[in-house]
Amino acid sequence: MLPVLLIFFCGFIFQKIFKLDIKPLSTVAIYLLLPFLVFQTFYKEPLNSSFFYVVLTSSLLLIILLFIGLAVGRILGFSRTKVDGMLLSSCFPNSGNYGIPIVMFAFGEKGLLYGMPIMIFHNILMGIIGVYIAADHQGGLKAALKMVLKQPMNYVIIPAILMHEYQIKIPANFMKSIDLIGNATIPFIMLVLGMQLAEVSLRKVDWKAVGIAGLIRLIVSPLMAYLLCILMSISNPLAAIIIIMAAMPSAANTTLYAIQFQTEPDLVSTVTLTSTVTSILTLTILLNMVV
Repeated sequence: MLPVLLIFFCGFIFQKIFKLDIKPLSTVAIYLLLPFLVFQTFYKEPLNSSFFYVVLTSSLLLIILLFIGLAVGRILGFSRTKVDGMLLSSCFPNSGNYGIPIVMFAFGEKGLLYGMPIMIFHNILMGIIGVYIAADHQGGLKAALKMVLKQPMNYVIIPAILMHEYQIKIPANFMKSIDLIGNATIPFIMLVLGMQLAEVSLRKVDWKAVGIAGLIRLIVSPLMAYLLCILMSISNPLAAIIIIMAAMPSAANTTLYAIQFQTEPDLVSTVTLTSTVTSILTLTILLNMVV
């Protein structure tokens, strides 16, 4: 956890000193850096037979979490943007730079074999459903769909998969450029998250919404994943890895979308940080239960 928190802290201190406009940085990350990272991931990682179960469980879990978030938001009388912000931070786990290392260390090669398809599909869901939720309050269905279609990362997925499947090699010099930009994406996003946290006024943060989103992300999500694995008779280690990946803290990418579309960025960034710190305890307990 320490390297992750140090990167957040660097962004936080930098913003306190220089006070930059953060939105242009989120634009760079979403429209320039993320497409390279997504292409790099899909081009290099194979899709195996477990992908069907990953797609099914991840889709059903997302639907369940969306319904829970919408129901809670309606019961508590949250505004539309606050509900969208809570959905962003509670429905999408950090299965990439956080989840993959954890399942790899816990399960070895099988952790990577099953974890990568989960991370890949989570990226697809975040690039489509996540963007739709973030842009939802800016003109309804038509405007949200328009913003989804504007995301360049959604247009590199299929070409990358086809190039991998048919063994179409990219020249080494071009691939080095793609790797350099792709590898810079996650640290850049984490720095932006730290910068956004420097802009948060703790007095204005709705801690009730933060607590509910964190509870859904770290407790409800893995519990629902466990029930889905039982219903579909998914055996270990795939079931254990699905559950662990469902218990990851909020994805840092959600903060980018919240900043870009003004969807409660203070709420989303606070949930991302607090759920990341709290997950040290929750994931330790969960790993001792399922591994």
